[in-house]
Amino acid sequence: MSLYCGIAFKRKFFWCYRLLSTYVTKTRYLFELKEDDDACKKAQQTGAFYLFHGLAPLLQTSAHQYAAPQHSLLELERLLGKFGQDAQRIEDSVLIGCSEQQKAWFALDLGLDNSSSILASLPKPEMETELKGSFIELRKALFQLNAKDASLLSTVDSDFSFCRKFSKAAQALLRWHDAHQFCSRSGQPTKKNVAGSKRVCPSNNIIYYPQVAPVVITLVSDGNRCLLARQSSFPKGMYSALAGFCDIGESVEETVRREVAEEVGLEVESLQYCASQHWPFPNSSLMIAYHATVKPGQTEIQVNLRELETAAWFSHHEVATALKRKGPYTQKENGTFPFWLPPKLAISHQLIKEWVEKQTSSSLPA
Repeated sequence: MSLYCGIAFKRKFFWCYRLLSTYVTKTRYLFELKEDDDACKKAQQTGAFYLFHGLAPLLQTSAHQYAAPQHSLLELERLLGKFGQDAQRIEDSVLIGCSEQQKAWFALDLGLDNSSSILASLPKPEMETELKGSFIELRKALFQLNAKDASLLSTVDSDFSFCRKFSKAAQALLRWHDAHQFCSRSGQPTKKNVAGSKRVCPSNNIIYYPQVAPVVITLVSDGNRCLLARQSSFPKGMYSALAGFCDIGESVEETVRREVAEEVGLEVESLQYCASQHWPFPNSSLMIAYHATVKPGQTEIQVNLRELETAAWFSHHEVATALKRKGPYTQKENGTFPFWLPPKLAISHQLIKEWVEKQTSSSLPA
């Protein structure tokens, strides 16, 4: 618990003198930084900056694990100066969170060359040499790193909330600002606030806020087997749960039923909500995960080849074995690849693991 006392907002509004949880304190502090440009600029003075290049986060390897290095405002100014640029570049940074001690976290992409900045993209190889790290595209890292490296990335996630707080939020915000530099009504350049929580068109005062697209991801079961599918864009051998964007006017439940019908030609009988997860690929999405069962006797798959490469039913043993399988996933002598599943940081992995655990517990003797 901590004492949150007397922080004044622009509207002279005070949260006064009562004990609040650390979570509430952090939330209200971040709200202040998003609403008050002066407060956000002040937070930059003592805050930490995480660097990206072309939306790929800077990672360093130390003591056999990945680390996302922090840079102070002074260090960042020195870095920019060394490459012939000034502190104006820092205006493109976005607020992505804060520590329990209210040390604000910001993300800055040094590889984007956009109209909101007169400064060009900084050279990636020279930056990596100077920073003693590598700009690693997160999706590639999640799906293509070998087992050892993937576990190291998971270590960062537990220590620093890497994917939740740092990379996913930062990537989504940086990408959104890069793609929304002009007003859709006036065509004039928009201007972001200091925190990057919104953009405003100076000509008509229209305010634009970052948005997320709802996506359902569904693990279909017939009671004894689960249905997994793959798209041609997936890494070789990887299968996952069905997923699709919500259409305008649909409820989440209606989207699940439609997607299952569209992609594999099956009719859902029952649904059970599992969890949700923000996912920045290809754009900022909210993944809403469900378990679904299909009607008995109606399990014949009819794959929609416009949506999927293939789909199939898998037994409990096959899926449980795949969950234990270690990478790297190399091609076999017969030209095929082993059957494997999405990484632990993906919500589809959680769906599949839950199904395996439920099947295992139900098969145990009473």
